Amino acid sequence: MTWIAAVTRLRARREPGVLVTVATVRGHAPRGAGAKLVVGQTETWGSIGGGNIEAVAIDRARQLNVEPDPEPELMEFALNDKVVGPHGVQCCGGAVSLLLEPLPVVQAVAVFGIGHVGLELARILARHNLDLHLIDTRSDMLTDERLSVLADAVAQIHVHHTPLLPEEVLAELPPGAHVLIMTHDHAEDAALCDAALRTTGLGSIGLIGSAAKWVRFRKRLATEGGHDAATIDRIKTPIGMTEITGKEPATIAVSVAADLLRTFEQDRPGAVPNPVAEAPVVAEVHEVQEVQVREVEVRAAPRTPAVPKVREVRVRSGIR
Repeated sequence: MTWIAAVTRLRARREPGVLVTVATVRGHAPRGAGAKLVVGQTETWGSIGGGNIEAVAIDRARQLNVEPDPEPELMEFALNDKVVGPHGVQCCGGAVSLLLEPLPVVQAVAVFGIGHVGLELARILARHNLDLHLIDTRSDMLTDERLSVLADAVAQIHVHHTPLLPEEVLAELPPGAHVLIMTHDHAEDAALCDAALRTTGLGSIGLIGSAAKWVRFRKRLATEGGHDAATIDRIKTPIGMTEITGKEPATIAVSVAADLLRTFEQDRPGAVPNPVAEAPVVAEVHEVQEVQVREVEVRAAPRTPAVPKVREVRVRSGIR
C-alpha cells in the first residue's frame, strides 16, 4: 500500500496517525531522503529502513498519536557502532534526520438543508480540512451540477439524499460531529432538533431562525419531546456572529462559518474560553426560506417522499 493510500485509510477510519519522512541523509543510510512510513494506532505502512531508527520512530509516533495537540518534530540519528539505540545498533556509517508529521482526526460538520444559505455555507466550509456532510430531503438541491461549486474542495464531501427521515443520518455521523439545522421546513427542523438531542456523542447543535421560532420549538421540545431545560440548552440559536447582521445568504453563511471556526478553536486542548463567545446571544439571524412555509401544527402531517421508495416503517418517539 502506498503512503498516500495509507493516509487515506486513516482519514476514512477517523483514526489519528503520523507520517514519518526521511528528511535528510548524510553518508550511508538504509533509505534515501523522501522515504516514508505511516504509523497508525496499531498498524504501520511503508518503511524508512527498518532497524533501530524505524522502531524508535514508531515508538515516538505512537506517543504523538495520544498527545492532545501534537506538533511536527525532527529526530536525528547517527548510524555508527558507537551509538546504541533502544532497539539495537545500526552502523551504516551515515546520519539521518526524520520529520514526524501528526495526522490528527479532522473536525466533522453536518449541514441539514442545502438551500441558499446551506450551499453558501458549504462553499466556505469546503475550503477547510474537515469532513463535511450535506443532507437534504430534496434531490434537486443535491444535483451534481448544483454542487459543482465544491469540485475543488479541500474537505471530504459526503452527500446524503434522505427523502423521508433526514434525522436518520445523525446516527451515521462520526463522534463529535457539529450539526447545523437550516432546512426549508419548520417541521423538519423540529424533528431534527428532537433527534439531535437524543443522539449521543454529537458536538455542537445549531439551529437557524428567529427568536419567535425558537420560542415555539423550545416549548414543543419540552412538552412533546420530554427534554429538560439543560438538554434543550444544548441547541444554539440563532447561529452566527452577532456582530454580523446582514440577511443575504452569503453574509449569513460567513457569519455561521466564523462562529463555527471559533467553536473549533475552543475545542482544541488547552484553549482559553472566550467570555464574549459564551455571553448570552440576543441578536437574531433570520433564515432565508426558498418557499413559503405555513405555520407548523403541533402534530405535523407526514411529508410525501420526493422519490417513491419501499422502506421499512420505524416507530419513533419524540417530535414529528
